Amino acid sequence: MFSLGVTGILMMLLSGLGCAVFWWSVLLGCILMYLTSLSLWYSPVGLSSCWGEFLVVDNFSFSLISLTILVSSLSMLASVRDVEKLGNKPVEFVFYILMLTLVLVLCFSVSNLLNFYIMFEFSLIPILLIIIGWGYQPERLQAGKYMLLYTVSASLPLLALIIMILVKDGSVFWGWSFMSSEWSWLVSVCASLAFLVKLPVYGIHLWLPKAHVEAPVAGSMLLAGVLLKLGGYGLIRVFFTLGLFSVLAISIIFCIGLGGGIIASMVCFVQNDVKALVAYSSVGHMSLVLGGIYSNTEWGWLGCLLMMVAHGLCSSGMFFLASETYKFYKTRSLFLVKGGLVLIPGVALCWFLMCAINMAAPPSLNLWGELMLGISILSYSMLFALLTGVMTFFSGLYSWYLYTITQHGQCPLWVRGVTVLEEYILYFISFLLVFVLTVTSFILMNF
Repeated sequence: MFSLGVTGILMMLLSGLGCAVFWWSVLLGCILMYLTSLSLWYSPVGLSSCWGEFLVVDNFSFSLISLTILVSSLSMLASVRDVEKLGNKPVEFVFYILMLTLVLVLCFSVSNLLNFYIMFEFSLIPILLIIIGWGYQPERLQAGKYMLLYTVSASLPLLALIIMILVKDGSVFWGWSFMSSEWSWLVSVCASLAFLVKLPVYGIHLWLPKAHVEAPVAGSMLLAGVLLKLGGYGLIRVFFTLGLFSVLAISIIFCIGLGGGIIASMVCFVQNDVKALVAYSSVGHMSLVLGGIYSNTEWGWLGCLLMMVAHGLCSSGMFFLASETYKFYKTRSLFLVKGGLVLIPGVALCWFLMCAINMAAPPSLNLWGELMLGISILSYSMLFALLTGVMTFFSGLYSWYLYTITQHGQCPLWVRGVTVLEEYILYFISFLLVFVLTVTSFILMNF
Protein backbone atom coordinates (compact mmCIF):
# COMPACT_ATOMS: atom_id res chain seq x y z
CA MET A 1 0.00 0.00 0.00
CA PHE A 2 2.88 2.33 0.83
CA SER A 3 4.42 1.48 -2.54
CA LEU A 4 1.16 2.42 -4.26
CA GLY A 5 1.11 5.79 -2.52
CA VAL A 6 4.72 6.52 -3.43
CA THR A 7 4.09 5.40 -7.00
CA GLY A 8 1.09 7.71 -7.28
CA ILE A 9 3.09 10.71 -6.05
CA LEU A 10 5.99 9.98 -8.42
CA MET A 11 3.62 9.49 -11.33
CA MET A 12 2.00 12.85 -10.71
CA LEU A 13 5.45 14.43 -10.91
CA LEU A 14 6.15 12.55 -14.13
CA SER A 15 2.92 13.77 -15.68
CA GLY A 16 4.65 17.03 -16.49
CA LEU A 17 7.05 15.19 -18.83
CA GLY A 18 4.30 14.10 -21.18
CA CYS A 19 1.35 11.73 -21.31
CA ALA A 20 3.31 8.86 -22.86
CA VAL A 21 6.07 8.97 -20.23
CA PHE A 22 3.49 9.25 -17.47
CA TRP A 23 1.41 6.37 -18.81
CA TRP A 24 4.25 3.90 -19.29
CA SER A 25 5.90 4.88 -16.00
CA VAL A 26 2.72 4.02 -14.09
CA LEU A 27 2.39 0.76 -16.00
CA LEU A 28 6.01 -0.19 -15.27
CA GLY A 29 5.53 0.69 -11.59
CA CYS A 30 2.46 -1.57 -11.32
CA ILE A 31 4.31 -4.44 -12.98
CA LEU A 32 7.26 -4.05 -10.59
CA MET A 33 4.90 -4.03 -7.60
CA TYR A 34 3.26 -7.22 -8.86
CA LEU A 35 6.63 -8.94 -9.24
CA THR A 36 7.54 -7.81 -5.73
CA SER A 37 4.33 -9.30 -4.39
CA LEU A 38 5.13 -12.62 -6.09
CA SER A 39 8.49 -12.72 -4.32
CA LEU A 40 6.73 -12.17 -0.98
CA TRP A 41 4.59 -15.26 -1.56
CA TYR A 42 7.70 -17.40 -1.05
CA SER A 43 9.15 -15.32 1.78
CA PRO A 44 10.49 -17.56 4.60
CA VAL A 45 9.04 -15.13 7.16
CA GLY A 46 5.48 -15.65 5.89
CA LEU A 47 2.72 -13.27 4.99
CA SER A 48 0.69 -13.17 8.19
CA SER A 49 1.48 -9.78 9.64
CA CYS A 50 -0.22 -6.87 11.34
CA TRP A 51 0.56 -3.15 11.31
CA GLY A 52 -0.99 -1.55 14.35
CA GLU A 53 -4.74 -1.88 14.60
CA PHE A 54 -5.58 -0.79 11.07
CA LEU A 55 -3.95 -3.16 8.57
CA VAL A 56 -3.81 -6.96 8.67
CA VAL A 57 -2.48 -9.06 5.78
CA ASP A 58 -2.66 -12.84 5.53
CA ASN A 59 -2.29 -15.37 2.73
CA PHE A 60 -5.91 -15.00 1.65
CA SER A 61 -5.98 -11.21 1.41
CA PHE A 62 -2.48 -10.90 -0.03
CA SER A 63 -3.32 -13.09 -3.03
CA LEU A 64 -6.24 -10.78 -3.85
CA ILE A 65 -3.97 -7.73 -3.41
CA SER A 66 -1.58 -9.24 -5.97
CA LEU A 67 -4.55 -9.90 -8.27
CA THR A 68 -5.65 -6.26 -7.91
CA ILE A 69 -2.25 -4.89 -8.91
CA LEU A 70 -1.95 -7.33 -11.82
CA VAL A 71 -5.42 -6.63 -13.25
CA SER A 72 -4.86 -2.86 -12.90
CA SER A 73 -1.64 -3.06 -14.91
CA LEU A 74 -3.26 -5.30 -17.54
CA SER A 75 -6.22 -2.93 -17.84
CA MET A 76 -3.84 -0.04 -18.52
CA LEU A 77 -2.00 -2.15 -21.09
CA ALA A 78 -5.28 -3.00 -22.80
CA SER A 79 -6.31 0.70 -22.90
CA VAL A 80 -3.17 2.01 -24.61
CA ARG A 81 -4.79 2.30 -28.04
CA ASP A 82 -8.12 3.66 -26.76
CA VAL A 83 -6.90 6.22 -24.22
CA GLU A 84 -3.18 6.98 -24.45
CA LYS A 85 -2.75 6.94 -28.25
CA LEU A 86 -5.92 8.95 -28.88
CA GLY A 87 -5.22 11.43 -26.08
CA ASN A 88 -8.56 10.66 -24.42
CA LYS A 89 -7.74 12.27 -21.04
CA PRO A 90 -4.99 9.76 -20.16
CA VAL A 91 -3.84 11.54 -16.97
CA GLU A 92 -7.31 11.48 -15.44
CA PHE A 93 -7.74 7.88 -16.53
CA VAL A 94 -4.51 6.78 -14.83
CA PHE A 95 -5.44 8.76 -11.71
CA TYR A 96 -8.77 6.91 -11.40
CA ILE A 97 -7.07 3.55 -11.99
CA LEU A 98 -4.51 4.29 -9.26
CA MET A 99 -7.20 5.54 -6.89
CA LEU A 100 -9.28 2.41 -7.44
CA THR A 101 -6.21 0.19 -6.96
CA LEU A 102 -5.31 1.93 -3.71
CA VAL A 103 -8.88 1.65 -2.39
CA LEU A 104 -9.05 -2.04 -3.24
CA VAL A 105 -5.68 -2.75 -1.62
CA LEU A 106 -6.91 -1.02 1.53
CA CYS A 107 -10.18 -2.93 1.32
CA PHE A 108 -8.33 -6.26 1.33
CA SER A 109 -6.00 -5.10 4.15
CA VAL A 110 -8.11 -3.37 6.80
CA SER A 111 -8.58 -5.14 10.12
CA ASN A 112 -12.15 -4.27 11.08
CA LEU A 113 -15.57 -4.39 9.52
CA LEU A 114 -16.29 -0.65 9.64
CA ASN A 115 -13.17 0.32 7.66
CA PHE A 116 -13.89 -2.49 5.22
CA TYR A 117 -17.41 -1.14 4.69
CA ILE A 118 -16.08 2.36 4.00
CA MET A 119 -13.55 1.12 1.44
CA PHE A 120 -16.12 -1.30 0.03
CA GLU A 121 -18.50 1.54 -0.78
CA PHE A 122 -15.81 4.04 -1.80
CA SER A 123 -14.63 1.67 -4.55
CA LEU A 124 -17.85 2.48 -6.44
CA ILE A 125 -16.75 6.06 -7.09
CA PRO A 126 -13.64 5.44 -9.27
CA ILE A 127 -15.29 2.68 -11.33
CA LEU A 128 -18.38 4.87 -11.82
CA LEU A 129 -16.20 7.73 -13.09
CA ILE A 130 -14.39 5.34 -15.45
CA ILE A 131 -17.68 4.03 -16.87
CA ILE A 132 -19.19 7.49 -17.32
CA GLY A 133 -16.02 9.19 -18.57
CA TRP A 134 -14.68 6.57 -21.00
CA GLY A 135 -17.72 4.46 -21.89
CA TYR A 136 -18.68 4.62 -25.55
CA GLN A 137 -22.45 4.04 -25.32
CA PRO A 138 -25.14 6.63 -24.44
CA GLU A 139 -26.68 4.23 -21.89
CA ARG A 140 -23.63 4.41 -19.60
CA LEU A 141 -25.40 6.87 -17.28
CA GLN A 142 -28.22 4.40 -16.76
CA ALA A 143 -25.67 1.63 -16.15
CA GLY A 144 -23.99 3.73 -13.47
CA LYS A 145 -27.34 4.43 -11.85
CA TYR A 146 -28.17 0.70 -11.80
CA MET A 147 -24.84 -0.12 -10.17
CA LEU A 148 -25.18 2.53 -7.47
CA LEU A 149 -28.80 1.73 -6.62
CA TYR A 150 -28.24 -2.00 -6.32
CA THR A 151 -25.01 -1.92 -4.33
CA VAL A 152 -25.73 1.02 -2.02
CA SER A 153 -29.28 0.02 -1.14
CA ALA A 154 -28.28 -3.60 -0.46
CA SER A 155 -25.45 -2.51 1.85
CA LEU A 156 -27.68 -0.44 4.15
CA PRO A 157 -28.65 -3.48 6.31
CA LEU A 158 -24.94 -4.23 6.75
CA LEU A 159 -24.37 -0.65 7.91
CA ALA A 160 -27.19 -1.01 10.43
CA LEU A 161 -25.61 -4.25 11.69
CA ILE A 162 -22.21 -2.56 12.07
CA ILE A 163 -23.76 0.29 14.06
CA MET A 164 -25.56 -2.22 16.26
CA ILE A 165 -22.31 -4.07 16.96
CA LEU A 166 -20.47 -0.81 17.70
CA VAL A 167 -23.12 0.22 20.19
CA LYS A 168 -23.03 -3.18 21.88
CA ASP A 169 -19.29 -3.98 21.91
CA GLY A 170 -17.49 -0.81 20.84
CA SER A 171 -15.38 -2.46 18.08
CA VAL A 172 -15.80 -4.59 14.97
CA PHE A 173 -12.41 -6.22 14.42
CA TRP A 174 -12.16 -9.28 12.20
CA GLY A 175 -12.24 -12.63 13.96
CA TRP A 176 -14.46 -11.72 16.92
CA SER A 177 -17.95 -13.08 17.47
CA PHE A 178 -20.45 -10.44 18.51
CA MET A 179 -24.07 -11.44 18.27
CA SER A 180 -26.02 -13.91 20.35
CA SER A 181 -27.58 -16.98 18.77
CA GLU A 182 -31.15 -15.68 18.81
CA TRP A 183 -30.17 -13.06 16.25
CA SER A 184 -28.46 -15.53 13.90
CA TRP A 185 -31.09 -15.34 11.16
CA LEU A 186 -31.03 -11.53 11.18
CA VAL A 187 -27.23 -11.52 11.10
CA SER A 188 -27.29 -13.90 8.13
CA VAL A 189 -29.58 -11.68 6.08
CA CYS A 190 -28.03 -8.31 6.95
CA ALA A 191 -24.40 -9.40 6.65
CA SER A 192 -24.87 -11.35 3.42
CA LEU A 193 -27.08 -9.08 1.33
CA ALA A 194 -24.46 -6.43 0.50
CA PHE A 195 -21.92 -9.06 -0.56
CA LEU A 196 -24.42 -11.18 -2.47
CA VAL A 197 -25.17 -8.18 -4.68
CA LYS A 198 -21.47 -7.57 -5.28
CA LEU A 199 -20.71 -11.26 -5.88
CA PRO A 200 -23.36 -11.27 -7.59
CA VAL A 201 -26.17 -13.81 -7.10
CA TYR A 202 -28.90 -14.34 -9.68
CA GLY A 203 -31.89 -12.12 -9.02
CA ILE A 204 -29.83 -9.20 -7.72
CA HIS A 205 -27.31 -9.28 -10.56
CA LEU A 206 -29.06 -7.10 -13.14
CA TRP A 207 -26.61 -4.21 -12.66
CA LEU A 208 -23.66 -6.39 -13.74
CA PRO A 209 -24.42 -7.05 -17.47
CA LYS A 210 -25.50 -3.44 -17.90
CA ALA A 211 -22.30 -2.11 -16.35
CA HIS A 212 -20.10 -4.47 -18.37
CA VAL A 213 -21.74 -3.64 -21.68
CA GLU A 214 -21.43 0.12 -21.18
CA ALA A 215 -17.97 0.16 -19.55
CA PRO A 216 -14.69 0.61 -21.48
CA VAL A 217 -12.31 -2.32 -21.63
CA ALA A 218 -10.43 -1.22 -18.49
CA GLY A 219 -13.71 -0.84 -16.57
CA SER A 220 -14.87 -4.32 -17.60
CA MET A 221 -11.53 -5.87 -16.66
CA LEU A 222 -11.52 -4.21 -13.23
CA LEU A 223 -15.18 -5.03 -12.59
CA ALA A 224 -14.82 -8.70 -13.46
CA GLY A 225 -11.25 -9.12 -12.25
CA VAL A 226 -11.35 -7.45 -8.83
CA LEU A 227 -14.60 -5.76 -7.82
CA LEU A 228 -16.67 -8.95 -8.02
CA LYS A 229 -14.15 -10.56 -5.66
CA LEU A 230 -15.10 -8.11 -2.91
CA GLY A 231 -18.32 -10.05 -2.43
CA GLY A 232 -16.59 -13.39 -1.86
CA TYR A 233 -13.89 -11.86 0.32
CA GLY A 234 -16.46 -10.00 2.43
CA LEU A 235 -18.60 -13.12 2.89
CA ILE A 236 -15.63 -15.15 4.12
CA ARG A 237 -14.47 -12.44 6.52
CA VAL A 238 -17.96 -11.87 7.89
CA PHE A 239 -18.45 -15.62 8.21
CA PHE A 240 -15.34 -15.80 10.39
CA THR A 241 -16.24 -12.66 12.33
CA LEU A 242 -19.90 -13.28 13.13
CA GLY A 243 -19.86 -17.04 12.92
CA LEU A 244 -23.60 -17.39 13.51
CA PHE A 245 -25.38 -18.30 10.30
CA SER A 246 -28.56 -20.27 10.71
CA VAL A 247 -28.92 -23.58 8.88
CA LEU A 248 -32.17 -22.46 7.25
CA ALA A 249 -30.62 -19.25 5.91
CA ILE A 250 -27.60 -21.14 4.55
CA SER A 251 -29.83 -23.70 2.81
CA ILE A 252 -31.93 -20.96 1.21
CA ILE A 253 -28.79 -19.13 0.02
CA PHE A 254 -27.44 -22.41 -1.37
CA CYS A 255 -30.60 -23.03 -3.37
CA ILE A 256 -30.80 -19.45 -4.66
CA GLY A 257 -27.10 -19.35 -5.55
CA LEU A 258 -26.76 -22.71 -7.30
CA GLY A 259 -30.20 -22.59 -8.93
CA GLY A 260 -29.59 -19.03 -10.08
CA GLY A 261 -26.21 -20.05 -11.46
CA ILE A 262 -27.90 -22.61 -13.70
CA ILE A 263 -30.43 -20.03 -14.88
CA ALA A 264 -27.63 -17.51 -15.59
CA SER A 265 -25.75 -20.18 -17.55
CA MET A 266 -28.84 -20.88 -19.63
CA VAL A 267 -29.35 -17.15 -20.22
CA CYS A 268 -25.89 -17.08 -21.84
CA PHE A 269 -27.26 -19.01 -24.83
CA VAL A 270 -29.86 -16.34 -25.67
CA GLN A 271 -27.49 -13.37 -25.53
CA ASN A 272 -26.62 -11.54 -28.75
CA ASP A 273 -23.82 -9.43 -27.23
CA VAL A 274 -20.36 -10.87 -26.62
CA LYS A 275 -19.70 -8.84 -23.47
CA ALA A 276 -23.15 -9.65 -22.04
CA LEU A 277 -22.47 -13.36 -22.54
CA VAL A 278 -19.15 -13.12 -20.71
CA ALA A 279 -20.83 -11.09 -17.94
CA TYR A 280 -23.56 -13.69 -17.40
CA SER A 281 -20.93 -16.42 -17.32
CA SER A 282 -19.40 -14.60 -14.33
CA VAL A 283 -22.69 -15.02 -12.45
CA GLY A 284 -22.50 -18.78 -12.97
CA HIS A 285 -18.90 -19.06 -11.79
CA MET A 286 -19.48 -16.90 -8.73
CA SER A 287 -22.42 -19.12 -7.71
CA LEU A 288 -19.92 -21.93 -7.15
CA VAL A 289 -17.88 -19.55 -5.00
CA LEU A 290 -20.98 -18.88 -2.92
CA GLY A 291 -21.49 -22.60 -2.37
CA GLY A 292 -17.88 -23.06 -1.31
CA ILE A 293 -18.09 -20.25 1.23
CA TYR A 294 -21.23 -21.54 2.96
CA SER A 295 -20.03 -25.16 2.93
CA ASN A 296 -17.97 -24.18 6.01
CA THR A 297 -15.01 -26.36 5.00
CA GLU A 298 -11.33 -25.59 4.53
CA TRP A 299 -11.43 -26.99 1.00
CA GLY A 300 -14.37 -24.76 0.22
CA TRP A 301 -12.60 -21.59 1.32
CA LEU A 302 -9.38 -22.52 -0.48
CA GLY A 303 -11.38 -23.40 -3.58
CA CYS A 304 -13.05 -19.98 -3.37
CA LEU A 305 -9.65 -18.32 -3.38
CA LEU A 306 -8.46 -20.34 -6.37
CA MET A 307 -11.67 -19.72 -8.30
CA MET A 308 -11.66 -15.97 -7.59
CA VAL A 309 -8.06 -15.57 -8.76
CA ALA A 310 -8.62 -17.77 -11.82
CA HIS A 311 -11.88 -16.07 -12.78
CA GLY A 312 -10.35 -12.63 -12.24
CA LEU A 313 -7.63 -13.30 -14.80
CA CYS A 314 -9.70 -15.35 -17.25
CA SER A 315 -12.70 -13.00 -17.41
CA SER A 316 -10.38 -9.99 -17.76
CA GLY A 317 -8.74 -11.64 -20.74
CA MET A 318 -12.10 -12.47 -22.33
CA PHE A 319 -13.33 -8.89 -21.95
CA PHE A 320 -10.11 -7.64 -23.53
CA LEU A 321 -10.57 -10.00 -26.49
CA ALA A 322 -14.21 -8.89 -26.83
CA SER A 323 -13.06 -5.27 -26.94
CA GLU A 324 -10.44 -5.97 -29.61
CA THR A 325 -12.98 -7.92 -31.65
CA TYR A 326 -15.35 -4.94 -31.52
CA LYS A 327 -12.68 -2.67 -33.05
CA PHE A 328 -12.58 -4.76 -36.23
CA TYR A 329 -16.23 -5.75 -36.61
CA LYS A 330 -17.69 -2.44 -35.28
CA THR A 331 -20.30 -4.54 -33.51
CA ARG A 332 -20.54 -7.01 -30.65
CA SER A 333 -23.55 -8.87 -31.99
CA LEU A 334 -23.03 -12.62 -32.11
CA PHE A 335 -25.07 -12.71 -35.32
CA LEU A 336 -22.48 -10.56 -37.11
CA VAL A 337 -19.17 -11.45 -35.45
CA LYS A 338 -18.01 -14.35 -37.63
CA GLY A 339 -14.84 -15.70 -39.18
CA GLY A 340 -12.29 -14.72 -36.58
CA LEU A 341 -10.03 -17.59 -37.63
CA VAL A 342 -9.71 -15.99 -41.07
CA LEU A 343 -9.53 -12.35 -40.02
CA ILE A 344 -7.37 -12.44 -36.87
CA PRO A 345 -5.98 -15.99 -36.43
CA GLY A 346 -3.58 -15.02 -33.62
CA VAL A 347 -6.39 -13.57 -31.52
CA ALA A 348 -8.58 -16.55 -32.46
CA LEU A 349 -5.97 -18.79 -30.85
CA CYS A 350 -6.15 -16.69 -27.69
CA TRP A 351 -9.97 -16.93 -27.81
CA PHE A 352 -9.61 -20.70 -27.91
CA LEU A 353 -7.23 -20.73 -24.94
CA MET A 354 -9.39 -18.38 -22.89
CA CYS A 355 -12.57 -20.33 -23.60
CA ALA A 356 -10.77 -23.58 -22.73
CA ILE A 357 -9.58 -22.08 -19.45
CA ASN A 358 -13.08 -20.71 -18.78
CA MET A 359 -14.51 -24.23 -19.09
CA ALA A 360 -11.89 -25.49 -16.57
CA ALA A 361 -9.67 -27.38 -18.98
CA PRO A 362 -6.46 -28.75 -17.41
CA PRO A 363 -3.95 -27.57 -16.28
CA SER A 364 -5.69 -24.26 -15.61
CA LEU A 365 -6.38 -22.95 -12.13
CA ASN A 366 -10.12 -23.04 -12.88
CA LEU A 367 -9.99 -26.84 -12.89
CA TRP A 368 -8.59 -27.08 -9.38
CA GLY A 369 -10.96 -24.41 -8.13
CA GLU A 370 -14.06 -26.14 -9.54
CA LEU A 371 -12.96 -29.55 -8.23
CA MET A 372 -12.41 -28.22 -4.72
CA LEU A 373 -15.65 -26.25 -4.76
CA GLY A 374 -17.61 -29.23 -6.05
CA ILE A 375 -16.22 -31.51 -3.34
CA SER A 376 -16.94 -28.95 -0.62
CA ILE A 377 -20.54 -28.45 -1.82
CA LEU A 378 -21.17 -32.20 -1.93
CA SER A 379 -19.67 -32.56 1.54
CA TYR A 380 -22.33 -30.15 2.79
CA SER A 381 -25.20 -32.03 1.17
CA MET A 382 -25.50 -34.56 -1.65
CA LEU A 383 -28.81 -32.95 -2.58
CA PHE A 384 -26.86 -30.26 -4.46
CA ALA A 385 -25.01 -32.79 -6.65
CA LEU A 386 -27.40 -32.37 -9.59
CA LEU A 387 -27.27 -28.57 -9.48
CA THR A 388 -23.47 -28.55 -9.34
CA GLY A 389 -23.14 -31.04 -12.19
CA VAL A 390 -25.58 -29.19 -14.45
CA MET A 391 -23.85 -25.87 -13.78
CA THR A 392 -20.43 -27.35 -14.61
CA PHE A 393 -21.82 -28.85 -17.83
CA PHE A 394 -23.35 -25.56 -18.92
CA SER A 395 -20.07 -23.77 -18.12
CA GLY A 396 -18.27 -25.87 -20.70
CA LEU A 397 -21.15 -25.66 -23.16
CA TYR A 398 -21.46 -21.87 -23.34
CA SER A 399 -17.66 -21.47 -23.52
CA TRP A 400 -17.62 -23.80 -26.53
CA TYR A 401 -20.63 -21.96 -28.00
CA LEU A 402 -18.90 -18.57 -27.64
CA TYR A 403 -15.77 -19.77 -29.43
CA THR A 404 -17.49 -21.52 -32.31
CA ILE A 405 -20.01 -18.80 -33.08
CA THR A 406 -17.39 -16.01 -33.15
CA GLN A 407 -14.44 -17.74 -34.80
CA HIS A 408 -16.12 -19.95 -37.40
CA GLY A 409 -18.15 -18.91 -40.43
CA GLN A 410 -17.65 -16.29 -43.11
CA CYS A 411 -16.42 -12.78 -42.34
CA PRO A 412 -18.87 -9.94 -43.02
CA LEU A 413 -18.09 -7.96 -46.15
CA TRP A 414 -17.60 -4.64 -44.36
CA VAL A 415 -14.88 -5.90 -41.99
CA ARG A 416 -11.51 -4.41 -42.83
CA GLY A 417 -8.35 -6.45 -43.03
CA VAL A 418 -5.72 -6.52 -40.32
CA THR A 419 -2.18 -5.33 -40.97
CA VAL A 420 0.76 -7.49 -39.96
CA LEU A 421 1.79 -5.03 -37.23
CA GLU A 422 -1.68 -4.93 -35.70
CA GLU A 423 -1.84 -8.71 -35.77
CA TYR A 424 1.45 -9.05 -33.91
CA ILE A 425 0.47 -6.40 -31.31
CA LEU A 426 -2.88 -8.07 -30.64
CA TYR A 427 -1.27 -11.49 -30.52
CA PHE A 428 1.38 -10.28 -28.07
CA ILE A 429 -1.06 -8.63 -25.65
CA SER A 430 -3.54 -11.52 -25.84
CA PHE A 431 -0.86 -14.13 -25.36
CA LEU A 432 0.51 -12.13 -22.43
CA LEU A 433 -2.84 -12.48 -20.66
CA VAL A 434 -2.88 -16.23 -21.26
CA PHE A 435 0.76 -16.58 -20.16
CA VAL A 436 0.18 -14.64 -16.94
CA LEU A 437 -2.87 -16.78 -16.15
CA THR A 438 -0.93 -20.01 -16.70
CA VAL A 439 2.11 -18.89 -14.67
CA THR A 440 -0.09 -17.69 -11.82
CA SER A 441 -1.87 -21.05 -11.84
CA PHE A 442 1.37 -22.97 -11.33
CA ILE A 443 2.58 -20.50 -8.67
CA LEU A 444 -0.62 -20.85 -6.65
CA MET A 445 -0.66 -24.62 -6.98
CA ASN A 446 2.88 -24.77 -5.60
CA PHE A 447 2.01 -22.18 -2.95
